[in-house]
Amino acid sequence: METYMQDFIKINVNDNVAVALKPIAKGTTVDVAGTTVTMVEDIPQGHKFVIKAIKKGDPVIKYGFRIGFAQADIPVGAWVHTHNLKTGLGELLEYTYEPEGHKDVEPTEAAYFDGYMRENGKVGVRNEVWIIPTVGCVNSIARAIEATARAEKPEGVDEVVAFTHPYGCSQTTEDQENTRKVLADLINHPNAGAVLVLGLGCENSRIEVLKDYIGEVNPDRVKFLQVQDVANEQEEAAKIMKELMAYAANFKREKVNAKELIIGMKCGGSDGLSGITANPTVGLFSDMLVSKGGTTILTEVPEMFGAETILMNRCANKELFEKTVHLINDFKEYFIKNGQEIYENPSPGNKDGGITTLEDKSLGCTQKSGSSLVKGVLAYAEPVNTKGLNLLSAPGNDLVAATACAASGAQMVLFTTGRGTPFASPVPTVKIATNSRLAGNKSNWIDFNAGRIVTDDLPLEDAAKELFQLVLDVASGKKVKAEIAGFHDLAIFKQGVTL
Repeated sequence: METYMQDFIKINVNDNVAVALKPIAKGTTVDVAGTTVTMVEDIPQGHKFVIKAIKKGDPVIKYGFRIGFAQADIPVGAWVHTHNLKTGLGELLEYTYEPEGHKDVEPTEAAYFDGYMRENGKVGVRNEVWIIPTVGCVNSIARAIEATARAEKPEGVDEVVAFTHPYGCSQTTEDQENTRKVLADLINHPNAGAVLVLGLGCENSRIEVLKDYIGEVNPDRVKFLQVQDVANEQEEAAKIMKELMAYAANFKREKVNAKELIIGMKCGGSDGLSGITANPTVGLFSDMLVSKGGTTILTEVPEMFGAETILMNRCANKELFEKTVHLINDFKEYFIKNGQEIYENPSPGNKDGGITTLEDKSLGCTQKSGSSLVKGVLAYAEPVNTKGLNLLSAPGNDLVAATACAASGAQMVLFTTGRGTPFASPVPTVKIATNSRLAGNKSNWIDFNAGRIVTDDLPLEDAAKELFQLVLDVASGKKVKAEIAGFHDLAIFKQGVTL
């Protein structure tokens, strides 16, 4: 990454644009690698300006890759954005596996955290008691059970959480499967010391059906209550919750190797600094965890479009490459099937922050993957089973994608943002600001300020080491801001017909 001064950055030696790290006024002259550039208009923070004249139809290069084509002649010092740059992406594409030159990160010394060893060998970073409704009809009952149980929560239980959702009935085919798989994944999640599965009795995904997806369980850890079968569901639930909380309270934190960590990686509300500060920091973190034998999960497939070949060529073998091709093209087919423009992205907030095209967004987004080889490619709601970097099929939606990471086994999610968001997921969700203004303005949301890379000249490597330590601290019990606020969210991928 080529850096010149604190006012702007030229990311790659081959780029024909640079990025303003703070607002640059019209008439300002800067030196970019020996080339004098005078701004011919105001350049907002996070936005691009031309450092080498670009002709209409020529590619605009950022991160060393094309992010679109110029729609007009653009002179040196001019602002490059939606008014003069358009995506160059097509529809379904053919891909070739070209893995030459890519090798995995070297192993490094072990790291440790204090976690909860479960009977099945999995490791949790929280010891919570979860209430999982099989259907949205019992959401209010679940919340009432949560409130009663919280008042009686014993020492040793971190929290009691009801994960309400609107699904579980009136669903068909893949939609119904998604709901059943995600609920089963969460019931088996190691952050839950114990679980109450709360059913109604007449829903499609009723308890007896869901049991086939959950598999064998310890009856002390997972209990079931079908509310149509009892006279007073609140009284029955209170008895069951007392038993579940007593069971969960027996678990104590113990020293665990960080190779047992599974960390999801997601971004949302991105800005022009996302691919320069927060996402590369998470990428270096990912490499660090993988080097210690751990696992990371990169998701939001539509925000890989335009940068997918980078990930494909880092696949550890041809089979994983083919899986990644399907991961990309299947998602494009999903868009086409629903009559949706594949490249209807970035969002208004992204554009305000300086992201112009989907290639621009994707090249920044995929920085979170670091440099390690792709070792696994997962279908939606598929549990991770290979250590190292994994790609997961899920949409770009923040809540849905973060939940998908948790469902696949992530005990924690790292969420980078340039705009800010208060949401949570079923697991601790670490909010990482791309810029210091956001970190200062929303300190009740933000857990880590990667914007210091720009404002304080914090080296990227040092930021990644700090983030790695924060992850170990959170895994050992330190609460993130969303947990302190009491936020816990669940969102399931809705794709089909509602009956």
